[in-house]
Amino acid sequence: MEVMRHHELDNVLGVVVRYFGGVKLGAGGLVRAYTDAIATALKQAQRIEYIARAELNVEVDYGAEARVRRWVAQQDYLLESSSHGTMVTLTISLPAAEHNAARQALRDLTQGQARISAPA
Repeated sequence: MEVMRHHELDNVLGVVVRYFGGVKLGAGGLVRAYTDAIATALKQAQRIEYIARAELNVEVDYGAEARVRRWVAQQDYLLESSSHGTMVTLTISLPAAEHNAARQALRDLTQGQARISAPA
């Protein structure tokens, strides 16, 4: 655990499997062996940043759909789904940290006409 804390890693699980090979390491030897195994694995591991995501449902009229789709693409957000009825409903996936700013940007983009909610 200390090795992962030293590398400033969160949401990571390290597992060491040791098959007994006839050598008794003692408590200190086991801790060193486990620490070295995790440290070696971390040197070779690819790091992928975890970004918490949120979804927004945006309901707009047909005239605003293209503008909202263009904005989603410009922001590098993901358009999860769309449905068309009397209004267009777009489900957008974005980083959770940008949730509030995105809501305000969508309101501004549609002159306050967009109905924005979290998916049920």
